[in-house]
Amino acid sequence: MKVHLRQIPADGLHLEGEEDCPIQDLKSEDMECAGPLRYSLEVGISDGAVWASGTLAQPVQLRCVSCLETFVHTIEVPDFALHMDGTGPELVDFGPFVREDILLNLPAYPRCDREGDRVCPAAKVIEERGSAEPETRKPDWSALDKLEL
Repeated sequence: MKVHLRQIPADGLHLEGEEDCPIQDLKSEDMECAGPLRYSLEVGISDGAVWASGTLAQPVQLRCVSCLETFVHTIEVPDFALHMDGTGPELVDFGPFVREDILLNLPAYPRCDREGDRVCPAAKVIEERGSAEPETRKPDWSALDKLEL
């Protein structure tokens, strides 16, 4: 996402649209992009600095750490903010900053039931097994009783 500084009016500029996924190079069997990056940003220049604020949304396909099924999750950055020095090249690339915020909001342990719209198949199995096993079991301390201290 590149912005030409001379195209930003004094009262700011609103940018909204879609771009290619900024994290395509991280494609693996556990994560890949599931669509384009959607953004809505306000961009401006103030006291020789460039600023941007707004929202980002990147759909990705992840693998659940519990059941190992893939699912689509949208990484949302509701408060994207950027402030950088405006002296330098006339063309400013927001791409690395957008990429960083997307990666920081990537879930460390993705679960398919995180949003609450589905039940993880692995959680169902664990719940079913738990109800079949006896609730209490007598502790076995016999091996410790044989120790000579």
